[in-house]
Amino acid sequence: MENLNLNSIICGDAVDVLKKLPNNCIDLVVTSPPYDNLRTYNGFEINLHDVGSELFRVLKDGGVVAMVIQDATHNFAKTLTSFRTIVDWCDNIGFKLFETCIYHKNGTEGAWWKQRFRVDHEYIPIFFKGDKPQYFNKEPLKIPSKHGGKIMTGSGNRRTDGTTTNTVTRAINIMKCRGTVWDYMMAGDKNPLKRKHPAVFPDKIPYDLIQCFCPENGTVLDPFVGCGSTAVMAKTLNRNYIGIDISEEYCKLSEQRLKEDVKKCQQLKIY
Repeated sequence: MENLNLNSIICGDAVDVLKKLPNNCIDLVVTSPPYDNLRTYNGFEINLHDVGSELFRVLKDGGVVAMVIQDATHNFAKTLTSFRTIVDWCDNIGFKLFETCIYHKNGTEGAWWKQRFRVDHEYIPIFFKGDKPQYFNKEPLKIPSKHGGKIMTGSGNRRTDGTTTNTVTRAINIMKCRGTVWDYMMAGDKNPLKRKHPAVFPDKIPYDLIQCFCPENGTVLDPFVGCGSTAVMAKTLNRNYIGIDISEEYCKLSEQRLKEDVKKCQQLKIY
């Protein structure tokens, strides 16, 4: 095993590079793997089972993996890659599923839009290693309550036996938990550097996940770093990062974004 090479972008096959990392060294993984050949990704392919096995090994006890993933459509049927991966990682590798959030996105209709529903979501399965996540802080992720600040009376909750509890009158909090559906506007963030990569997610996704699941001074890993969003957001939030990508072109793109975009985010407080 090699020493942990913090705050670097490493060019190489994800599994091969991960095998060189020490056991129990990573706090959080945020990534979106190249799945179902939906994009060319410079022609590279992966084995999600092998990646999951290595991620489990390098994660600390209580460490978390958050993955952005969807399924291709072939002959009107979904491939089920996302679901198969979730079950495989839990049943065969040892992960536990903390939650599956929905990334609700706004975009143009795809090629199938006249023959099926418009796809306006992706999945964010959140896995953890051990008994429970080592760090969890959802305060930065809260959203404004529709009736925040009002005094309201609501109906009672339904018990399992069919009866209801008494109604409650209380002040409504200004902010509330966002729940499991997360809304994001622009995957490309209107960033010309990001658009040099064929498949990106909003920088706000890793930004939110890092704040929620990675402690200060923790280490964030992205084994398919692509345009560098996870690394850029980790550095913006003063966490350590490791990015891996098999494409030299994308490694250079990530390094360029780390040089140019982190300072902009910190100075302008974009997020």
